[in-house]
Amino acid sequence: MDETAWNTVDRLVAWLDRNSELPEETRTILQILKITEEAGEVAEAVIGATGQNPRKGYSHTWADVQEELCDVIVTAMVALTRINPDARQLFTEKLERIAARSLAVD
Repeated sequence: MDETAWNTVDRLVAWLDRNSELPEETRTILQILKITEEAGEVAEAVIGATGQNPRKGYSHTWADVQEELCDVIVTAMVALTRINPDARQLFTEKLERIAARSLAVD
């Protein structure tokens, strides 16, 4: 993954920390829970993009879904950085293992 993205994540973590008076452990737990909140927004956008809520109809677009998915990714990167200072390496290794396992069948 692009190093610039991880540098931005580091800046986001620092910004969040500067703007919170909560204990570090609480900030980490809440950041992990934030992933679920963002995933719920993805679900809401998919429901809206497919018009599955009769009361709301087509309330979202697939562009909205894409934006919400990006929010999930960024939120997860921030959470991973909070619990592992070597998040970049961990993620790279995990992605390589997934690729080796999944792409080996091609």
